Amino acid sequence: MTKSFILEKLKAQINPSLSDETRRMAVADRLSKHATGVLPAMPATRIKRVNKFIEKVIASQATIEQISRRNASQAISEYLRSHNLPGEIRMGKDERLKIIRDDAKGLLIKDGRSDGQDLASFSHAEAGVVETGTLALFSGPDNPTTLNFLPENHIVMISENDIVPHYEDVWKVVRSRYGEGQMPRTLNFITGPSRSADIEQTLLLGAHGPIRLHVLLTRD
Repeated sequence: MTKSFILEKLKAQINPSLSDETRRMAVADRLSKHATGVLPAMPATRIKRVNKFIEKVIASQATIEQISRRNASQAISEYLRSHNLPGEIRMGKDERLKIIRDDAKGLLIKDGRSDGQDLASFSHAEAGVVETGTLALFSGPDNPTTLNFLPENHIVMISENDIVPHYEDVWKVVRSRYGEGQMPRTLNFITGPSRSADIEQTLLLGAHGPIRLHVLLTRD
């Protein structure tokens, strides 16, 4: 298909009777509606969406457990012990993580960005996507992106209320939190631990980031 053919097809779709202002208004109207394309069918009820999300997280080679938010600190400690890791975690100052600080119970908490020397980090996801078991994490001063990629073990907490059916729904979360036309500094979509099959088609975990991803799915 040649460039001239493509341009002729585009030209045929343009109504020459429309003014530039009318076209601009039509574009602005379309953008304001945030139209989406065809989306795959997803479970209709919340409990079925949560179960599907759990299924997809496990399929991505991550691990997941359902907990009460007040037991998050205990769950972190137990996960670290189960992998023979020291009882310390690197995390940001996100206000939603305050419950971890208030109930550390011997867990050493280190604040701020990771320099690559941390064995484990802890983050809070903004949304979970049922479609693929993906986590959406927004970066900011209290949520350093380095926590998502440098430590070998990444623990992420997410509420069942923040699970959405499709990727497109994450942009609704962005607009709700930041407003129209605004974005977080970075938005990371994370599906399972880091992996690569570039070398001799052999799957290697931890190729570009954490070798383990553990999800704490809270009910409250």
